[in-house]
Amino acid sequence: MGVKQAEAAGQYLKDVKFTNVFSSDLQRAKQTAAIIMRSNNHSPGITIICDPRLRERSFGIAEGKPVNSMKEMAKAAGQQCPHFTPPGGETQDQVRSRAKEFIRSLCQRMASEHLACSGPESTDGPPPSACEGDACPPCSSATNSCNHPADGALHLAAHALVVSHGTYMRNVVKHFVEDLDCALPHSLKMSQMFSACPNTGMCRFILTLERNREVAPSAECVFINRKDHLASLREDE
Repeated sequence: MGVKQAEAAGQYLKDVKFTNVFSSDLQRAKQTAAIIMRSNNHSPGITIICDPRLRERSFGIAEGKPVNSMKEMAKAAGQQCPHFTPPGGETQDQVRSRAKEFIRSLCQRMASEHLACSGPESTDGPPPSACEGDACPPCSSATNSCNHPADGALHLAAHALVVSHGTYMRNVVKHFVEDLDCALPHSLKMSQMFSACPNTGMCRFILTLERNREVAPSAECVFINRKDHLASLREDE
């Protein structure tokens, strides 16, 4: 099912132009990124940069065990599962620190590669896309009403696809919301913002950088946990 979901994501994003692609260096993420880019019509030969900072949270002695096993460990320790750190595992703060460092370096890299020769000073966060020509009319990210793959990514200087893992991406979202005071669509509830992302679910954030200034980017959420591309798979079940 995972391969089919990645293929569906690739088909959904096939007409989106990416200027950069980043992936966790874990095998399933690398495969997902490769499958998505294999279907892409506008980014031939782009290099997928594998970064260990995009790895999933390490769960220590709970690594590879059923979720119920970790829940039992958390209960025995008198803690709730989402906040529990198994022996030898990473804390949520450690994962978030990795996420913040990756976003900082992503912004630096894309600014140096693209902003020097372009007009707009925006770059996409995980995972973004671009709209070519007249393929998609302007959409309002505030209403989150457009389901086109390039929704919210018109006229940006650079567009990055970032492929990572569920717990890690939730920490990226928390960084955008809590550290960067991310602007949210009016219809989006905070519970949805921090909900678990489905496998190959898509989020889009627009990061705006100030040229030649070492300041944190401003962030805007266009959509969170989009799964339109999985509809055909559900119909086949």
